[in-house]
Amino acid sequence: MKKKNLLIAQSGGPSAAINATLAGAVSAAQQCPQVDRIFGSRHGIEGVLREHWVDLTDFSQLERLKATPAMALGSCRFKLPEDFSDPVYQQIDTVFRKMNVGYFLYIGGNDSMDTVSKLSDYYADREGPVVVGLPKTIDNDLPGCDHTPGYGSAARYLAVTMDELIRDTAIYALPSVTIVEIMGRDAGWLTLAAGLPRFRGGSKPDIIAIPEKPFDEQAFLAEVREKMKTTQNIVAVVSEGIRDAEGQYVGAGAKSGAVDTFGHLYLSGVGKYLEGLVKREIGCKVRSIEVNLMQRCAGHLASQADLDESFAVGAHGMAMAAAGEGGRMAAILRKEGPEYGYYCGSADIKACANQERLVPAEWFDLDDPAVQKEICRYILPLIRGEAAQFRDEYGFADYVIF
Repeated sequence: MKKKNLLIAQSGGPSAAINATLAGAVSAAQQCPQVDRIFGSRHGIEGVLREHWVDLTDFSQLERLKATPAMALGSCRFKLPEDFSDPVYQQIDTVFRKMNVGYFLYIGGNDSMDTVSKLSDYYADREGPVVVGLPKTIDNDLPGCDHTPGYGSAARYLAVTMDELIRDTAIYALPSVTIVEIMGRDAGWLTLAAGLPRFRGGSKPDIIAIPEKPFDEQAFLAEVREKMKTTQNIVAVVSEGIRDAEGQYVGAGAKSGAVDTFGHLYLSGVGKYLEGLVKREIGCKVRSIEVNLMQRCAGHLASQADLDESFAVGAHGMAMAAAGEGGRMAAILRKEGPEYGYYCGSADIKACANQERLVPAEWFDLDDPAVQKEICRYILPLIRGEAAQFRDEYGFADYVIF
């Protein structure tokens, strides 16, 4: 049997678990008799084009890598052309042949799976590597799986942070509104995680707004006024991508209008917009908090369940590649039954690339106890467990740096 090399890369936004997926894939490749050398591409597909590698063949610090947040190999946001006659494909193919690449694993979210899909199609009638996608997105919006690596740790960070923030806002006996802006362009999975303190039996956050459900500014103000009759300290969590009934982003005029290489608007500022609205219309003390980058890869609050599952899906993706199962994405799937369990499967890349899995409509009534119970049943198993820490006596982390 002629051995081939593995090339693996990361793309898109970081998370606390994407390196755990990398570690799982490398671990499996090191034990795979079909793999000769293991290379990591620095900065995604751009690293392929630049021939910028790190040799992982004998890398042994897998547990440290598993616990390292962000992206040890670096990232990119590079959109491959639609036309396979574009020179970029020939350039990639030349590099793959030069490097004797037989297996290419790409770790990322919706847009990264676009790269997997295009390369899989390109090699459908050509000799080339087996191309497999490994899922990653804190947004939890990839179809084809129960949940995505990285979501559990981001959800844990948000749930714990909100629990503490709620206590902070309760100390003064004066009317106040605190608005917390959470990531989520189209999907509200992260905002639901921020709502866990309430869903588990608490009274706050008082207001929870997700992108899937149209947002009405006047209804929001009315709800704030109504809740102020019974509590002085209102806490609202809102997704950055909430829209009105016409589909326009709330506070669109406050956004930059800039887009990334995949055509997505850069979103932020809805919290500040709503802060101004409350200040102008109600006049009470009000502040907005944009959690921003901190929710993406807070290794100090990573979920051990998330890291373990992410490692497992990375290993599964390598096994898929070795078995010739290209054009697919490895996936975490939930077992049936009253107790939580998972297994690793796969999904057709066409059903994942550039697609989104949104919060289901039957969860829109967040005041319904049955809905709250179902949300807890879904999220809580994903955030359990204190992750192993590689830290010194002062709390500084000993993370992997390539």
